[in-house]
Amino acid sequence: MYSRRDFVRTTSAAAVSLGPIAALAETTAETADAPVSAPNVFIRKAVKPVVISDYSGWQFKNGGSENAVERAFRMITSGTDVLESLIAGVNIPELDPLETGIGYGALPNADGVVQLDASCMHGPRKRAGAVAGIEGVRTPSLVAQAVMDYTDHHLISGEGAREFARAMGFKIEEDLNTENSRKLWREWKHRVDPEHWLDPNGAGRKPPSHERDPGDKGPRGPDGSAGPLGAHLATAEWESRALSAGRSMVRDGLIPEGSFWGTINCNGIGPNGDICGVTTTSGLAWKIPGRTGDSPILGAGLYVDNDVGVAGSTGRGEANLYNLCSFLIVESMRRGMSPKDAGMEALKRVRSNTVEARLLNDKGNPNFNIRFFVLNKLGEFAGVSMYHAGETKFAVCTENGAETRELEPLIEGAP
Repeated sequence: MYSRRDFVRTTSAAAVSLGPIAALAETTAETADAPVSAPNVFIRKAVKPVVISDYSGWQFKNGGSENAVERAFRMITSGTDVLESLIAGVNIPELDPLETGIGYGALPNADGVVQLDASCMHGPRKRAGAVAGIEGVRTPSLVAQAVMDYTDHHLISGEGAREFARAMGFKIEEDLNTENSRKLWREWKHRVDPEHWLDPNGAGRKPPSHERDPGDKGPRGPDGSAGPLGAHLATAEWESRALSAGRSMVRDGLIPEGSFWGTINCNGIGPNGDICGVTTTSGLAWKIPGRTGDSPILGAGLYVDNDVGVAGSTGRGEANLYNLCSFLIVESMRRGMSPKDAGMEALKRVRSNTVEARLLNDKGNPNFNIRFFVLNKLGEFAGVSMYHAGETKFAVCTENGAETRELEPLIEGAP
């Protein structure tokens, strides 16, 4: 006779062969040797809640007692919807002027205007929303949530995003700069164009020895202008100077590397296995106005599948956009990879697709960093990076409290 014990043994083996998603189901039997007379009942295991984020989710508290992962975890374990909890968590650094990579007081674009992006995904409801290039709203994550909840769209951008926010009752401010972010923008302008943007206390205050003529090299557009049009229609030389000036400010300790690239990604799973995620950013510091990176793009800056897991990223957005890494990571987990291995697979894809000389270091590897924060349906998680350099830790909150963990790099050393 085929016993219930035999059934349990074979179905358990099948679950193992199907990977971590199938392992969420387990069989129960009161009498192991009783004949099988009815279909077996599968009961889904409870999952211990977990919240993960990049280091911003640990570092900033906006003058309060909680950081982002602590608030999100507390709310999730109190019964609040997972996405609502995560967004409430990232609102802390969005509103903290000391966090210059997102929200209020973030590093502006090349014209000195703060433009923000955000996306969110609700796993069990199969919904998503995002905004790109929005101005005047300190918490773009909440506007992205409103796009998800109140519209048929997934992404609203630019002036349309701002007017949508206004219609939804959000406060629209004229300028999200703080004195600090404006001061840093002036320093960047001085470094990229020292002949026109002078250090008020430096040697640059002396009169120029000649007037600039049209043949001189400098940060000019195709029309020869050095003003906003020249910046917006930037040549490759100007782009190189602009990026180099920004990186020099990181090297000089004026801005942290995380703020230069911007972004917080925060993902979580609730006790019933619901998975959600949110990403919010000011994007690349001093970017060409209108530039949109990976953060508001589903499958790039964030991707959630409630049956599998979630992934999000920080770092060079263009690399993530080209490879749609968050989608790749979730699909790799669907095929049975662990969060760490799936993240490493995406890093390898980025490395193999980075071929332009301007993006490579002297070893032929990418000259930039990128990080992924990954969580699967079992509550297993990982933080991985191209290099263990710059921002080297990520934040986690579990029943044991909030802590930081080391990011695991693909390549040793620094970019």
